[in-house]
Amino acid sequence: MPKLAKELSALEVKRLGSAGIHFVGGVPGLILQVSQTGSKSWILRTTIDKDRRHIGLGSYPSVSLGEARIEARKRLEEIRQGINPIEQKKAERSQRQAAATRNITFKQCAEQYLERHSHAFTNEKHGKQWLSTLEAYVYPLIGNVLVAELDKTHILSVLLQPVMDKHGKLEGKFWHIRTETAKRVQGRIKSIIDFSIVAEYRTSLNPATWAGYLDTQLPAAAKIKSVRHHPALPYSEVGDFMAKLRANDCISAKALEFLILTAVRSGSVRNATWDEIDYNNKVWIIPAAHTKTKREHRVPLAPQAIKLLKSLHRFVDSPLIFPSPTGRALSDMALSELMRGMYKRDEFNSKAVPHGFRSTFRDWSAERTSYPDEIRKAASGHTVGDAVQAAYQRSDLLEKRRDLMIGWAEFLDNPSANQAVLIGPNSRQIG
Repeated sequence: MPKLAKELSALEVKRLGSAGIHFVGGVPGLILQVSQTGSKSWILRTTIDKDRRHIGLGSYPSVSLGEARIEARKRLEEIRQGINPIEQKKAERSQRQAAATRNITFKQCAEQYLERHSHAFTNEKHGKQWLSTLEAYVYPLIGNVLVAELDKTHILSVLLQPVMDKHGKLEGKFWHIRTETAKRVQGRIKSIIDFSIVAEYRTSLNPATWAGYLDTQLPAAAKIKSVRHHPALPYSEVGDFMAKLRANDCISAKALEFLILTAVRSGSVRNATWDEIDYNNKVWIIPAAHTKTKREHRVPLAPQAIKLLKSLHRFVDSPLIFPSPTGRALSDMALSELMRGMYKRDEFNSKAVPHGFRSTFRDWSAERTSYPDEIRKAASGHTVGDAVQAAYQRSDLLEKRRDLMIGWAEFLDNPSANQAVLIGPNSRQIG
C-alpha cells in the first residue's frame, strides 16, 4: 500500500496551486493533481493485481476533500474484496451506452434508415412515397414506441387499423381495403426493423417478417385483391391517339410520342440525355440508374424514333433530350396532364395514363405478332426467364427486338393496314 502522507486540511488543499501532484493524506494514495492551466482533480494511486493504477475520483472543488476521502476509501475496499473499480466503471459505461442505444424510437430509427438509404431510391418520388406512408399509417400508431419493444401486436395495429372515408364512415381495415399500400407499408416497417437489429437497437426477432410469422395472422395480399394496373389505351385506338398527339409540338408531346415508340417507362424518357443515343447503331442505351431493374437497357430505335429525335432542338445548357422550361427533367405529371388535356379536348372516353402504353404495346405484341414471349418481355425491359435461362442466354435479344419495335412503329403510323396479318417470325393471315 502507498505510504500515508501528512493529512492536509480543507484550507491547505484549497491553497495548493503549483502544477503537479500533491498527496493530501487521510487515505493512502489520495492525490490532488493540478494541471498547468490550474484545473484540479482527485486521483487515487494504488495497485491492482500488482499493477500501478490511477483511478479518477472527480474534479476539485466539485468534489470536496471529505468526499474524495470517502470515495477513495470505498475504492480501496472494493479492491480488497477483489473488485477492479476501473473495469467495473468501464462495464457500467458500456451498460449506459447500450441502454441509450436501446432508447431509440421507431420514428428515430426510420429517420436514420431513410437518411442512409436516400441515394438508393429509384427517384425522388420513391423516397417521398416512403416518408408519406410512414407519416400517414405508421408514425401515429408506433412512431413513439421504442424500436426495441416493438412486437407483433404493434405491427398488426398498423396493418389492421381502421380506414375512414371522407365522411368519417368506416370503410374497413387497412390490410383488407388498401391491400397494395398496406403490403408496401409492411415491407417498409420490416426493412427499418432489420436496420435496427443490425444497428443493435434491438436484439429480438423482427415482428414485421411475413413468411412464417405475419402470414399466420393475415391473409396473403394476392388473395384479397388483385393488383391494380395502370389504365391503358386499347391498341385499336392508339393510331388515332398518335395522330392527334403528333399535331402537338410541345416538348411533353414529343416525350410522350418517344415513350410510346420505345415502350419504356416514363422516368427513363424524362431523364434521357443525348449521350445515351447511339445514332450509328440506332440504339438508345438507358443507364442502370434510369431503369427500374437497375440494369442497363438497350432499346432499338425504329426509323420513326430516329426521325423524332433529329427533329428536336438541342439546348446548350441542358443535356436532356426532353427538358422542361427550367432546363430540368420533366415532372412525372407533365405527360399525365398532357393526356388529360387531350381527352378533354377530343372527348376520348378513356382514363389511360402514360405508363399504360406499356400495356398497350404488350397487348398488341401478344395478339398481333408471332414473336416469342422472351422477346416481347425483353422489349419492355423485363427480366427474361428464370436465372438459369438468363445465365445460359446472356443476351438482350437486341436485333430480334429491333424487328418487333419497327413493326410496332409501323402499326402506330397505319394501324388499319394489314389488320389480318400476324407480323413476326411466323407471319400469317389471321381472323
